[in-house]
Amino acid sequence: MTQDRTHTCGELRLSHVGQKVRLAGFLENMREVGQNFAFVVLRDFYGTTQIVVEDAELFRRFKELNKESAVAVTGTVRERASKNPKQATGDIEVVPETLEVLGRCRHGELPFEINRSTQADEALRLKYRYLDLRNPAVKENILLRCRVVSALRRAMEGEGFVEITTPILTVSSPEGARDYLVPSRKHPGKFYALPQAPQQFKQLLMTAGFDRYFQIAPCFRDEDARGDRSPGEFYQLDMEMAFAGQEDVFAVLERVLPPIFAEYGAYSAASSAPFARIPYTEAMEKYGSDKPDLRIDLTVQDATALLAGCGFGPFEGNTVKAIVVTDFSGTRKQIDGLCAEVEVQSGEKAYWFRYDENGEIVGGIAKFVQPLKEQLVSALGLTKGCFVGLAAGKKGAAQKTAGVLRNKLGNFCPNHMDREKYEFCWIVDFPMYEIGEESGELEFCHNPFSMPNGGLEVLQKAATGEVDPLTITAFQYDLVCNGVELSSGAVRNHDPEIMIEAFQLVGLGEADVKAKFPAMYNAFTYGAPPHAGIAPGVDRMVMLLAGTESIREIIPFPMNKNAQDLMMGAPGTVEQKQLDELHIACTATEEE
Repeated sequence: MTQDRTHTCGELRLSHVGQKVRLAGFLENMREVGQNFAFVVLRDFYGTTQIVVEDAELFRRFKELNKESAVAVTGTVRERASKNPKQATGDIEVVPETLEVLGRCRHGELPFEINRSTQADEALRLKYRYLDLRNPAVKENILLRCRVVSALRRAMEGEGFVEITTPILTVSSPEGARDYLVPSRKHPGKFYALPQAPQQFKQLLMTAGFDRYFQIAPCFRDEDARGDRSPGEFYQLDMEMAFAGQEDVFAVLERVLPPIFAEYGAYSAASSAPFARIPYTEAMEKYGSDKPDLRIDLTVQDATALLAGCGFGPFEGNTVKAIVVTDFSGTRKQIDGLCAEVEVQSGEKAYWFRYDENGEIVGGIAKFVQPLKEQLVSALGLTKGCFVGLAAGKKGAAQKTAGVLRNKLGNFCPNHMDREKYEFCWIVDFPMYEIGEESGELEFCHNPFSMPNGGLEVLQKAATGEVDPLTITAFQYDLVCNGVELSSGAVRNHDPEIMIEAFQLVGLGEADVKAKFPAMYNAFTYGAPPHAGIAPGVDRMVMLLAGTESIREIIPFPMNKNAQDLMMGAPGTVEQKQLDELHIACTATEEE
């Protein structure tokens, strides 16, 4: 049996008329239009071709097949009488002479129609992902991912980076998210961990003298899913640079990313270098978020001094934030809907009033703020027809609620949001320390191995009380695009003396650092170069480029929200013999 194809199903044109060809693909559809006469659509990876069946025996054989059977057809190309301009092969059709069944579909009813699989229940799509991926629209997202990854590799190599793979089986990290643990058969009671990121390995590569490293790195974190985060496994463009600082990292990504976003994105416009650099405190004050969507032109204003004493209960003793929207045309029902969405997302209520065309304060909490009309107009810069959205609470809560409200209003008002572009920014100068919500003690805010602004001196002053540790910022930075955090990075703390001082502020001594991070600490004592890096998420990047809101749409075989692979049945049970070999006893099992 031969399966050789002379052409693909997306290849034939008028220039092929008269040629004998052999095509292979999936039987997408058969439309009977008369006795022993039918139009068949054959689909492969590359496209579709119309097959015109005019022979009684072939008609019978085609009719016996279920949709999605894999077949090969040999026949002659001819010009179509009724052309289809929407189809790449719409000028021709193939008259078959032979039909060969390569893989019979034994199911007369499919779980969903292939070309409409995106409308099916997600659980069905994930269970039959191999059928879902036959949908050209779904397949295109995966092909986009392939093209983007290839472009990223070329760009990084062009910047002088070398691709190095790091271990998948490593040691559990005491920092970050929850690990996936792998029991060791040869070392009873001990465990490997799948890497949450190649963080320590890439810093060790810098210490080893590799100047510029990158990889498309698989990372594993046992965390809950959300729209822009897949549970279990994800990939990132991991990179690190020796003898480099923050601006060096920025310069590389500002050269690498805009051309890729402009070429492969749903929008043709992308920020050019340099990207906006926004300090963390400014981002929280101005946008109510450390991942602001800069396509929205609305900003957050502080109205605490103006409104905290207006007599409205939720404002009293709290921080009050305001967002002014000009030319607002929403109805009362739409406003109530926006406020309800804000409460669901932030956990706090949003409030509002309008400064109408007659110059009156109306709607929402108007009766409380009406006496302050003149002050409001002056302080908030109100013009007739304005809508004012408000958030209140402790400072952090008010900022967060205002940030959610800003996004909702921006998405609702087309004149305040330019959707058709990719807007990048860097969020810089993150706090080094914070007070833990549960512990009430000083803790690291993000990455404990970041270099503090001020180096050893500022840490020593904090230790003696001369400087408030909460005012210390770090050389930490996030890359944000259209309100999505693509990556976090930092200039690394490569000096053991500075590292020990940083950990002592949170109550951990040199012995603790040596015990928790022995390889990295020891390596740094042998003369480590200054180094910095970042790791943009490939999955999130492709999600933005594809213009989809669910990250599962751009992953070939994603898990569901409960970290289950419905197609493969993972996680699954194992035999007792396997558990015995690993010296593991199961004390609890999931109830059926």
